[in-house]
Amino acid sequence: MLAYVQIRALILGGEMASGARLSQLELAERLGISRTPVREALRRLTGERLVDALPQRGFRVADLGLDGVMRRLEVRMLLEPGIARLAAGRRQTADLAVMREAIELEAAARDSDSMHDASRLFHMSLARATHNDEIVSTLDGLWIVEVGRRLLARRAGAPEWQQSDISEHQMILDAVERGNGEQAEQLAREHVADALRHWNPMAAKDLTAVADPEAAGAAA
Repeated sequence: MLAYVQIRALILGGEMASGARLSQLELAERLGISRTPVREALRRLTGERLVDALPQRGFRVADLGLDGVMRRLEVRMLLEPGIARLAAGRRQTADLAVMREAIELEAAARDSDSMHDASRLFHMSLARATHNDEIVSTLDGLWIVEVGRRLLARRAGAPEWQQSDISEHQMILDAVERGNGEQAEQLAREHVADALRHWNPMAAKDLTAVADPEAAGAAA
């Protein structure tokens, strides 16, 4: 557990650059421990997508820069609309309450970290409303808290961002509460596309064409 915490901190703190090779021996010597806990920590960090496992070549630090985040956002744009649709059919009263709480927390947030954490809580609560642990685990692995905070700190400078994010979350919640899966799906797609569009307009356009050909055609 200690090895995991220490290596994770080194990666997220930027002491180990994206793509850097992770030598189990060197890490063990640096941390003053045996290679076994280092190996276990690296495997766990691989599951969190902070580390890439290379067949027959060990491990390296995953891409945690903007390019890496964009790839995760592309996956989210394909995944989250389905999550919203499924949640609309499976949500329970307690699920709706947690999502409302997340929106309230975001409205009360006064710094970028709090905004990020509340926004992430909404998305994770929406995933939990599907009552499918595999979906929750997948989304959790795509959204690394520390990386998300750094990125949002750059986007949250726009004064209208916070209210826009809250409004879009509220619309998704309303559709889920009504059990309108089709609308929840469309709103979730537009919501994630908006984030992707902010950083990479072309990628957002391409993914929209794949995920919703009718909407893409109408926009053209």
